Amino acid sequence: MYFLYVDESGDVGLNGSPTRYFALSGFVVHELRWHDTLEAILNFRRKLRERYGIKLRDELHASVLIHRPGELRRVPKSLRLRALRDCIDFQKELPDINLINIVVDKEGKEAGYDVFESAWKVLIQRFDNTISYRNFPGPHNPQDLGLLVADQGDERKLRILMRKMRKYNPVPNTGGSGFRDLPLKTITEDAVHRDSLHSYFVQLVDINAYFLHQKFEACKYVRNKGANNYFSRLEPILCKVACRVNPLGIVKI
Repeated sequence: MYFLYVDESGDVGLNGSPTRYFALSGFVVHELRWHDTLEAILNFRRKLRERYGIKLRDELHASVLIHRPGELRRVPKSLRLRALRDCIDFQKELPDINLINIVVDKEGKEAGYDVFESAWKVLIQRFDNTISYRNFPGPHNPQDLGLLVADQGDERKLRILMRKMRKYNPVPNTGGSGFRDLPLKTITEDAVHRDSLHSYFVQLVDINAYFLHQKFEACKYVRNKGANNYFSRLEPILCKVACRVNPLGIVKI
């Protein structure tokens, strides 16, 4: 089984939205790598404690860490940003990890366009398809399934979408008009929702989603520090088969 940990950055509004882009990032780990990956994350968090004084119980939430750090204000802002960069660099060294990434450009979308549903639908399709074609790196079972683990959000809407996709899932044909109906086959159960405070995996994918969004729409501080390029540092573990025309595999809608 593959676990897909997902978080978002930006907002899903069209009218009056403060952001042009909405980003979803997914962290994929196989069940046979889960325990080793968790142990590696724990060891890394201990190093963050030694380097920056960020405790294991402290939540790593990228936008909060930069703009509204609360108790972590005790760590200088430049070091908080460096810690986030360390989180990026740590992940790219993990074996058999893949990241799926979706970005919605809201500019020019028609009234009524559902940003949330469009982004999640494409992410789920890519996850299902990559499992089906056995394109994720690392170990495989004779038959693998997938499970979504998402940060707390619109649970009801995501549940309805996934149940609909199990019955009817139109996928546009590559390089042509029309579509194929490919109902989900590999994804089991409804999405499981976790409070990021209690999941190191969700905290990592929060950081990935934040810097994915910053790649397209950077705030002044991130841009001035050159951190809008941090996402590209994840290149070794990006799921490039998700979008073969993009060098980083980012699916842009």
